[in-house]
Order: sequence, then C-alpha cells, then structure tokens
Amino acid sequence: FQNEINEIPFFDIQLPYELALKIFQYLGKAELGRCAQVSRMWKVLAEDEVLWYRLCQQEGYLLDTNISDHSCWKLALRNCRAKERTLKTNWKNRIGAVSQLQYELGKILCDVHSCDGVVIAGYTSGEVRLWDTRTWDYTAPILEPMHGPGDAGPQPHVCFVRINNSLAVAAYEDGTVSVWSLMFGREPIHRYQHNQRIQALALGAEGATVATASGFEVKVESPNDRGFWQTMETFEIQKLVNFLNLVPDVTGSPVTVAAAEDIVYLLKAEDPGKILHSVYGQPVTCLDVSAHEAAFGVKTFGWLLNEPNQILLYNLETSQCLKKMGNSMGDFTCVNLQNSPPNMLVAGNKDRRVRVFDLRKSESLCSFYAHRLGVSAVQMDDWKIVSGGEEGLVCVWDQRMGTKLWEMHARHPVRHVWFNSHSLITANIPDDKTPRGASIEDNDLTAHRKHRGIIYAYEFSVDQLAVESVLPICRSSYDEVTGYNYNISLAVPYDNI
Repeated sequence: FQNEINEIPFFDIQLPYELALKIFQYLGKAELGRCAQVSRMWKVLAEDEVLWYRLCQQEGYLLDTNISDHSCWKLALRNCRAKERTLKTNWKNRIGAVSQLQYELGKILCDVHSCDGVVIAGYTSGEVRLWDTRTWDYTAPILEPMHGPGDAGPQPHVCFVRINNSLAVAAYEDGTVSVWSLMFGREPIHRYQHNQRIQALALGAEGATVATASGFEVKVESPNDRGFWQTMETFEIQKLVNFLNLVPDVTGSPVTVAAAEDIVYLLKAEDPGKILHSVYGQPVTCLDVSAHEAAFGVKTFGWLLNEPNQILLYNLETSQCLKKMGNSMGDFTCVNLQNSPPNMLVAGNKDRRVRVFDLRKSESLCSFYAHRLGVSAVQMDDWKIVSGGEEGLVCVWDQRMGTKLWEMHARHPVRHVWFNSHSLITANIPDDKTPRGASIEDNDLTAHRKHRGIIYAYEFSVDQLAVESVLPICRSSYDEVTGYNYNISLAVPYDNI
C-alpha cells in the first residue's frame, strides 16, 4: 500500500508522506512501535525502511551496508540485537569453543601480538608464525626470514612481533628487523639492521610505519610514494627506551612517543627532541597512546607518602598534562587507552588490582582485586574487563556489577590479551627463555609442555562452526542452566551421570 499512499492523516490535517517521514525520523524503536498501532496509514509509515535503516546505523549495526541490501530493516535490527544478547550471555556463562594455537616441539614462545583475530607469534628458534582465528584454520604458515650473506648459522631468538591489517613485523636478538606484507606471500618485503639489541618495537595501527629503538637511537621506517622502504626519521635520545608507541591517525610524517626511563619523548620530524614529561628519579612503568592523548604510569619516590604512584594523561597537541589519576603504593604495570571506550581508561597494578578511570575525573570508578602476583595485561569495553596476571590467570569481569564472571589458568604470565565482540585471544609467555636443567628436545614432551608457553583462542559466537571445532570428547553433556554451563573445551568425569 505504500505506493498508493500520498497523504498521511494526522488527526485533522493531511500531510505529504515525505514530510510525515521527516517527523517520524526523530522517534525511537518503542515510539515507532506505538505509532504503528494507531492506524493502517501510520503502520505503513512507522515501518518505512528508511527509518529502520537509520536506527540500525545509529546503533552501530551493519555500518558497511546499503539500504538495498536488506528487504526488511526492522527484522535485520531485531536479529542484530538478538545476536548481541546471545554473545553477551555466552561471554558471561563461558559458552563457546577454545583452541590452543600449537607449535612443534622443542621451541619456547617469545612474543605474541594480534589484530582483528589474526595472531602472530615469535619463538626461540627464530621462526615467526601466523594464525587466522576467524576461519578456525590453524595450519600456521611460517614467515620466512630474509637471509643475508652471513646468515649460515641458526636463527637468533625473536624479541618482538607486531601485526596490523596489512603488515607483520619481527625484531630479532641480533638487531635485525623483518617486515612482511600479509598480501604478498611469506617472503619479507623489507629488512634493516641495528647495531645493538632492540629494546622496543612499534607498528602503526593502520598504514605502513615501523618504529624501533636500539641503544640511544629511535628509527622510523616507512615506504615512500613509489613503495620503496626508507628511513623516514632517526632520533637520538639521552637514555635507553623502555616503551615505544606510534600515534594513530596522523596525517603527514609519523609521530612517535617513547618512554626512556624517567623521560617521555614526543618524536616528530619538525621537533625531534621534544620532551613531553620528565621528572628525575620517577621512571615510567607503562605507556599507551591514542590519537590525541598519551597515558603512562609513573613510579614516584617510595618514602614520600604524599606522592603515590599515578597515571598521567597528556594531550599530544598541546603537550599539557590533563589529569593525574590513581593513588597506589604499587607500580602501574599496564594501561590500555587506545582500545577503551571514549573517556575511559583501564590500568593494572603491581598491588594486584585492576582500576577503571573516567578521564573526566581523577578518582577511579571501580577497582577489582584481581590477581595474586600483579596484573600484566588489561582490556575493556562498555560492559566487561579482561585482565591477565603474572601468575597465569585470565579473569573476565562484569564492570557494572563489579564481579568476576569466570577465570582460566595456565602456567606462565599473561603477556597479551585481545578481544572483540565474539572472540578472545590470550598468550601465556614464559619469562625464562633458556630454562636451566631442562633439555627441551623434540622427544621430551614433559619439558616442552612445562616451558613452552601457550596461546588460547576463544570463540563465543553461536555459529555452528565454532561448536564443531571442539573435539567430541571435550564437549560437555551437562545442559542444565542451574548447574554450570562451562562447555569451553571442558570435560569432567561426572558429565554423563
């Protein structure tokens, strides 16, 4: 009937359909539902595809689609909201599938990083591997190194690995940095060398910019307009770099934030030696950078009780300190600003607590007593927090309720945590890469499992593929809601009783 309706009766007046549609666009879902019960004419208007397409876009669903992609946008919005509720329930009740990203025997995990479900890992054998957890295809390819004229011996250990949507980068113990393209095979597209061991590695969230710190030098590499890699900038600083980050969403020359002991540098081409923060004797313990701000933890003098350890928030454009947050006697060991919701920040501390801060205030919104040996990795979204500890525990928290939903444990400290709406990736990386008294060989299964480290990939979506990925012997047959519903690769002897 929509094509036949030219005028909409609004009580005692007649309005054109287009004008009535403009009035209805200010209504929400509940108001449109009530208006659809007024009359037949209003029902046609309240269920117009343009209105429900806009509501779907406003709530953040199906952003990359056009209005012609779905025949009923009201049903599409309903399905998206139902899927989101199901995912949230699965997260809370630990319903889904879990897989270990395995590797051959005799090698120890050195570093792990992930981006949008793609995981990169470096090992003591010098090999770098990739997994795409979005397809549940865990035949991990090896990214081959670029062999130089004097590379006849064994490969050096991998120090750092990073990955984004287009590039994968690995830094080795001998100062070599290799860059691979995720679209052009397993051979590296660029390689460069430092004279000393690399202390920090940073890769831009988007684009192709790599920053490395070795000794008192910070080098930034990027391809030029013709696609040839070159050294964009080289910065000389006064102290050894502990943390290094590239500022995302920067037009023009890249901007780097480097924390070297008690000095934080803002490294730009037009101002190469700019100091963002410097207080003698107060070293920086963690660092994270967003598009316009930098957050880092500062360790103050232990005997001055009026100066507790804090997190400082700086504006990168004005170089001014915006906030001093936190009041803890322990050191802040990790901070996550870039992946947090707007105006929010989450940090982990050596005092075993996870704290959530509102950037518009100075005090913490909530604090969780999370781990036994200190917090090593954190990430949050609008309703949950995932934290990893030095004792190997991964905890999932409900932020609003302030309660722990569930936890998983492995042997080594949690050094990497990443999640999105439907998946979670954690990495337990051992601190000791060359354990004494253990000959980790291919036939020594016990020593290998004890010292290797492990990567877990969790999938909470209701897709049938995720359910089938769990081995049958690991699927729980207990389906009562009142008991437990932990069927993530979990089998206990009394399931069938």
